[in-house]
Amino acid sequence: MRGRREQHVARKRSAALTDGELRIMRVLWDRGRGTVGDVVDGLEGPGKPAYNTVLTMLRILERKKYLSHEKVGRAFVFTPLVDRGAARRTAVSHLLTRFFDDSPELLVLNLLQDDTLDEDELQRVRELVEQGAVLEHQR
Repeated sequence: MRGRREQHVARKRSAALTDGELRIMRVLWDRGRGTVGDVVDGLEGPGKPAYNTVLTMLRILERKKYLSHEKVGRAFVFTPLVDRGAARRTAVSHLLTRFFDDSPELLVLNLLQDDTLDEDELQRVRELVEQGAVLEHQR
């Protein structure tokens, strides 16, 4: 159509971690803190990002309030503000909202229907559910 401009819709910012952000956070959680170079060195596996890419991602994580930084000499040292447990809870909450209609029951049922769980894992899940029921009953 003539005269009609294409509109590009920016991707909505998400509080959830992307795969790349999670890789970076794992390095910082393991080390406690680190410079951009420390993070680059700590990244393993294929597709190791360049220094400037890691720096950009660290800045994004800082905007998302997952990290803070301080200047030490000429380097910026990044420190996690969110621990692994809090990040997991945020990710599970995001997963529940997007795929399971905010229903923990649907999530658990989906996990229990997974053919890859062995009998030991299923037994452990049953024990955890029972412990949760006992704790809920005590409240």
